[in-house]
Amino acid sequence: MKIAMGNDHTAIEMKDIIKAFVEEKGYEVIDFGTNTSESCDYPEYGEKVARAVADGEADLGIAICGTGVGISLACNKVRGIRACVCSEPYTARLSKMHNNSNVLCFGSRVIGDEMAKMITEEWLDAVYEGGRHQRRVDMVMDIENRN
Repeated sequence: MKIAMGNDHTAIEMKDIIKAFVEEKGYEVIDFGTNTSESCDYPEYGEKVARAVADGEADLGIAICGTGVGISLACNKVRGIRACVCSEPYTARLSKMHNNSNVLCFGSRVIGDEMAKMITEEWLDAVYEGGRHQRRVDMVMDIENRN
């Protein structure tokens, strides 16, 4: 399984830690950067991650900025993406189980490295339940298609 990863300048170290963690779990990572501490714009990297997932180049995505909010907004502008911002593992797990999230976002200024690993692990290990949740996911996607 391939995971697209991207980040802004605030999250280089966390991205590298999560990238190594994900690779240790057996996933292939496509790293869209940035890999420099020079100020950059999170929407560019959020779109790269989301586009890779939407186009099937990657199965899932992880995007990191200072809070996770800005990069998740950029990800969610790409058709077919359901990006979630998570600051703890329970929300990450349920975002996959109930909402079929396909991009995980979090903030390097909000959580620490170990929490980021726990969130990532819960999200990657979770399985979409479908069933009663599918109707709601379809409703969300219908909103996207109408707008």
